[in-house]
Amino acid sequence: MLSIARGELIQIFRNRLVLVTALLLPAAFSVFLISRHELFTEVGSLGYIAALALFFVVSIGLYTTSVTTLASRRQNLFLKRLRSTAAGDVGILTGLLVPVTVLTVVQVGVILGVLAAVTDRPDNPLLLVAAVVSTIVMMLALGLATAGLTNSPEHAQVTTLPVTVGVVAVAGWVGATGTEKLTLLKRLLPGGSATELILNAWNGGVALGDSLILLAPTLAWVVVAVALATRLFRWEPRR
Repeated sequence: MLSIARGELIQIFRNRLVLVTALLLPAAFSVFLISRHELFTEVGSLGYIAALALFFVVSIGLYTTSVTTLASRRQNLFLKRLRSTAAGDVGILTGLLVPVTVLTVVQVGVILGVLAAVTDRPDNPLLLVAAVVSTIVMMLALGLATAGLTNSPEHAQVTTLPVTVGVVAVAGWVGATGTEKLTLLKRLLPGGSATELILNAWNGGVALGDSLILLAPTLAWVVVAVALATRLFRWEPRR
């Protein structure tokens, strides 16, 4: 697994398109959000900015990159060759996805750290960590499911669009309007409960027990996505 992860990390830094998608675009958008935080707090709150930054990073940097990576490795038969080695299926997928996941975690940590430094610190950092981790796991699971529907890296530009746009739109909607209205709908949409959890973690004012319940919808999406990935994922190109 470690050798696979090391090779994949090298490929990320050699591939300009992946490098831009995984690192530069999310970083640029996050810098824009933080530099204009006073403008965005007129619409929402600091938690709103944190949620937007997180979902932009995990949707573009993690989700899209993971789908593109798996589709590319399938197309050039690298996945098929890896299955002939001693590495198991879980080890192969873990090795391929660990590098971009680590880069995403570092990005999110730096971005939220800078936001806290230039504005105010989150009310509950541990709750914020739980929200970030659950969101990353959800996007990885959705990436595996989407990769099963993606025939090539070029096709990934189409198959990833609904989730990428959807989760960022949901985060913006929930972050700006809250969940006082259409509560159930907003919490059940992918990213909705995670956004509310980030708002609670950063802004405070909500009981811990009420916030922890918000982990359930995100984890439910993980279960659904893993079930879909189990049925849809292919190790060889579709004929």
